[in-house]
Amino acid sequence: MKEFAIVNLLDLNETIAKELFTGKTYPWEVLPEIKDFIVKLGNTLDPDEYDHQDGDVWIAKSAKVASSASINGPAIIGKNAEVRHCAFIRGNAIVGEGAVVGNSTELKNVVLFNKVQVPHYNYVGDSVLGYKSHMGAGSICSNVKSDKKLVVVKDGKEEIETGLKKFGAMLGDNVEVGCGSVLNPGTVIGRNTNIYPLSPVRGCIPADSIYKNKDEIIDKQ
Repeated sequence: MKEFAIVNLLDLNETIAKELFTGKTYPWEVLPEIKDFIVKLGNTLDPDEYDHQDGDVWIAKSAKVASSASINGPAIIGKNAEVRHCAFIRGNAIVGEGAVVGNSTELKNVVLFNKVQVPHYNYVGDSVLGYKSHMGAGSICSNVKSDKKLVVVKDGKEEIETGLKKFGAMLGDNVEVGCGSVLNPGTVIGRNTNIYPLSPVRGCIPADSIYKNKDEIIDKQ
């Protein structure tokens, strides 16, 4: 499971939330702490660079936020980020610098690293999306198992019990998720990996690979 540790999955220099990950091994360990961390961090942000709105919402003055977007706190919208028409940020969300939250996309309890794109009809809940990761139109992070049991991260025969009922997906840096894909609870995708459109994905997917289906995962050339 070492490949899916924070150090091998994420560039912590590409997020305002670097301190949140300090002392942790796996990225999902931050999920229960996002809310309190946002309030703590938000209160340290430079008021010359961020507007502090009611409900513990901090929005960078350089960010573009559509008037039709709904942002509930606590939340931080980073510098030069774009929150588009009818985006719905339910709370506990960090949107990185230069990130795009698009039309009808919904976020809840997430960390989006810098330059992440979730631009069209995405649901991202209880998830961490690494630097420059991109979710194609209509792709979602399913964050609760149908049997409502606690999520277990599985990599072949190796398993880690997370103790979490809500756990969407962990995307490494530069991951590309194809349109219409469903990332099932507990999905972890290594850096630089591409997921084919319309894929149902679960478990751990290696870095630098192309996921065609669960029986065909090939190395990138």
